[in-house]
Amino acid sequence: MPVKKSKIHKSVKIFNKNLVNIYGCSIEAGTKIGPFVEIQNDVKIGKNCKISSHSFICSGVVVEDNVFIGHSVTFINDRNPKSINAKGELKGNNDWVLEKTFIGKGTSIGSGSVIMCGVKIGKDSTIGAGSLVLKNIPNKSTFYNIRKDYLKK
Repeated sequence: MPVKKSKIHKSVKIFNKNLVNIYGCSIEAGTKIGPFVEIQNDVKIGKNCKISSHSFICSGVVVEDNVFIGHSVTFINDRNPKSINAKGELKGNNDWVLEKTFIGKGTSIGSGSVIMCGVKIGKDSTIGAGSLVLKNIPNKSTFYNIRKDYLKK
């Protein structure tokens, strides 16, 4: 797994460069990146962030300074994913719309969360572990999903 064509400040700590996939992004000073993380093209990561293992940050995501991203956090950038276009051909870059996602300064995103595209999470907010974020979250808010028992007994 490579680290390619990215603007990464010399103070950034990548715990094992052989166990990440980082390309075409920018990562600012003091940030730490755990193993098995993928950061795609056009992602911007601010200063002093911590990105925990097994997280996926796709194109179109902006992460401001001092953000914590827990283990196995997934960002989504396509609201209507399909493998083929209307002609029945595999989709290419022009067959879908990238929706940007913004994570405000000082935010903490708990492990296992999924962040839908087009969402803005305000600064100093907390996203509880395992959350599915489908809408904007205001500054200084706490958000979590309450799981219900859907199994029939």
